[in-house]
Amino acid sequence: MSPTAATPRATRTPRGWFPHPILSALLAASWLALSHSLAVVHLLSAALIGWGVPRLIAAFLGPANHIHWPGALRLGAVVLWDIVLSNLTVARLVLGPMARPQPAWIEVPLDSDHPWVNALFASIITTTPGTVSAVIDEAGARIWVHALDCSDAPAMARDMKARYEAPLLRILGATPRSHT
Repeated sequence: MSPTAATPRATRTPRGWFPHPILSALLAASWLALSHSLAVVHLLSAALIGWGVPRLIAAFLGPANHIHWPGALRLGAVVLWDIVLSNLTVARLVLGPMARPQPAWIEVPLDSDHPWVNALFASIITTTPGTVSAVIDEAGARIWVHALDCSDAPAMARDMKARYEAPLLRILGATPRSHT
């Protein structure tokens, strides 16, 4: 093999000190939260873990994605608001006087081939009480969602796509799937 030949992906060295800075920060913060301490030894351990783990697995993660932070913060606020409202709705449904929920399976078409968009979209749906992403069918370009109470499945699917999937596409800079 010539010295100019491309190196296999798994053996490439990560670029920069922090190839995935967000992952580094999350790992360090998680370590500090789990240790329940800001002692010097725990701060040093957090720094070492935040630096070392992403460097060790950088070849498997690929390059860090560019994230549109204002959009991510807006989406986070929308998701938190929806979680609060969904909790109240589910509590009223479960604790209310003999309420009759209308459970339904909802087919939500996917507008993205991007695995992060699809996984985050399914996670957000599952995080809101009353809905669960049961299947991510990437080959069929859809997510099957079970809703505890749904009177209009197509409207609920459109609402999920508008509130969560469209912002995720913008945040991660993913191109929508071409529907042919």
